[in-house]
Amino acid sequence: MAGFRSLARQVRDPRCDLALRRYSLRKCLERFAPYGHRATWDHLCSRAGFGPEDRSPDPARLVAALEELEEARSVWLAYEVEFAERRRKEKHDGLRRPGSVDDWHRLTWGGFGVAWCDDPRVHPDGPLAEVLRRLITALEREPGSVCPVCAGERLIWTYDLDHEPSTGPVCADCGILVPRPVLTPDALGDARRGRLLMSA
Repeated sequence: MAGFRSLARQVRDPRCDLALRRYSLRKCLERFAPYGHRATWDHLCSRAGFGPEDRSPDPARLVAALEELEEARSVWLAYEVEFAERRRKEKHDGLRRPGSVDDWHRLTWGGFGVAWCDDPRVHPDGPLAEVLRRLITALEREPGSVCPVCAGERLIWTYDLDHEPSTGPVCADCGILVPRPVLTPDALGDARRGRLLMSA
């Protein structure tokens, strides 16, 4: 099975047929898809300027989509290296019990569904790398009461998500499943009760 880098080479290779180059970009999403496969694909297509069903997109647009995905992947891989190093140090210092961020992180190892979007057509507009930077920053600071990606205040507790966890606070503005560790207990409670969060 081809890895992300070999698939990326096929996307860039002008000797490959266009259908293979498009297919290889789709296969990259099996290795790294921050919003989930379908939502990440929709995001990349809209940002690069070709349709999700376009079977013959401009090769330059395919490469632009790949470059955005690669930048986001490098942001996430750097975070995973730092995360693993922190856990090693904590274990060395006797802290064996992982915290809530660690529990969340285990579900997203490798970057799949880091900022899960259950509706593939509703996802953040900005570059993937910037979205991940905002999410990582939120994971490394004290919990807040708004979406870490778009600062949206409308968090709605949603059930039966196509993801693990299958329930949680979804941002009504950008569509991500907000990681529970980045929200205060009050914000989580408000989302569960269906109340819109208000700025302090």
